[in-house]
Amino acid sequence: MIKVKISDDYAVIKSLFTEYSQIKGAEGCFVSFDKEVADLKGFYKDGAILVGYEDDEPAGCIAIKKIDETKCEAKRLFIKPEYRGKGYARILLNSMLEQARTLGYELVTFTTRPDVMKTAYELYKRMEFEEIGCNDGVVSMKIAL
Repeated sequence: MIKVKISDDYAVIKSLFTEYSQIKGAEGCFVSFDKEVADLKGFYKDGAILVGYEDDEPAGCIAIKKIDETKCEAKRLFIKPEYRGKGYARILLNSMLEQARTLGYELVTFTTRPDVMKTAYELYKRMEFEEIGCNDGVVSMKIAL
């Protein structure tokens, strides 16, 4: 079972984010990626990075980035391939939503590429995230807290 923690272990986070960035077709999701990983603490200021561990091994992650006082963006939901199919994405998403509420946000937004991340996109829809737009194959979604 996965155990989710707010993390400041930037070496682990950078490793997970980098592995995620290498998914074929996901390149467009990593604009300004070098800047992001060079200053994870600053980039996610007033947000959080959550890491899920199975038996003390990092299995996945998700991050919360502040947009304004009431809105945040969910980013970097990633489950390492060897841990997929165990329901960990849903657990990480629910942990992120709980943490966003704790931080005082009222709305979570994010973008995804259904053509590349079909399983994740279907999970978002089952969890009642609302599609609010599509541009060049990138779907924007939101959920009220």
